[in-house]
Amino acid sequence: MTRNLMLLLSAGGSAALLAGAFLFQALGYPPCAMCLWQRWPHAAAIVIGLIALKIPGRFMPALGVLAAATTAGLGVFHTGVERGFWEGPSTCTGSGTLNGLSGADLLAVTGPRVVMCDQVSWELFTLSMASWNAIASFGLMIGWIIAVRLSAGSTATGSSRTV
Repeated sequence: MTRNLMLLLSAGGSAALLAGAFLFQALGYPPCAMCLWQRWPHAAAIVIGLIALKIPGRFMPALGVLAAATTAGLGVFHTGVERGFWEGPSTCTGSGTLNGLSGADLLAVTGPRVVMCDQVSWELFTLSMASWNAIASFGLMIGWIIAVRLSAGSTATGSSRTV
């Protein structure tokens, strides 16, 4: 396994998850605010991966670990909000208000559908999209960590060590 392969797999995994999120949105599952938060670290991971392919060393893959850990953490937090383990942001949960409107009022507004962060709009095997994002992102985190370790053997010319 080479550093560049791990970079491609890790950044590509984020690209696949981001593409999946946009596909679900196109299929009629609009994202809530917390869903959108989880997309940004994936976008960052894609850019980090592309840069890391050109720049040797551990710094960029370490940033990839941070991006994957961030979206995984957001996914765990979002899952907890959905399951009622803890409260989420008051602006995107059913109990919150926005400019005097409750979550129920916002859902009744005509126009684009508003999705509350504490409501599960789709699930597979009792796990929501936020849960699946967290699981996949922890896997991507492992890929980034492997890339960091393989970067320890890279030379200044960018050659990749194999395992």
